[in-house]
Amino acid sequence: MAKADAENAPKKGPSIFIQLALLLLLTGAAAGTGWLTGSLMTGEKPTVGTGSQIGAENSYDDLPGSDDVAEALHVFRLEPISTNLADPIDIWARMELALVFNEIPDPMVAEAIHQDFVAYLRTVKARQIQGASGFQHLRTDLEERARIRSNGRVDKVLVRTLLFE
Repeated sequence: MAKADAENAPKKGPSIFIQLALLLLLTGAAAGTGWLTGSLMTGEKPTVGTGSQIGAENSYDDLPGSDDVAEALHVFRLEPISTNLADPIDIWARMELALVFNEIPDPMVAEAIHQDFVAYLRTVKARQIQGASGFQHLRTDLEERARIRSNGRVDKVLVRTLLFE
């Protein structure tokens, strides 16, 4: 009989005070997380505009001393390259590059490297530069060509923009 009474007795759960305390704790944690996320996300909302307007807003060319910094770091910006790829021929590529020299940049060497890059891009096929590893291979090839053409005076090639159309 004692077994039957023990089985029929209602099982006790956590007390109402513990349940309320857990509810308040979880509510406070949710409110704190929402406040923290909201404070991290405050700022300007993106604006809608044309590509040239957005590019002009985000340009660092107008910063005072940006030319001085580029000279101190021996950075030489190349003219943009626009050319079609080898395969398929209806895909065009536009690249903006910068060269990082070990010493003071030489514009004649930079122009020779620029022309070499144009010739190289005309031999590249679209499937060779797909994905992150393809982009890395392209950058490595450009750096190798720049080092060879400059007799080791170019340290790096910075890809500023790469667009396909």
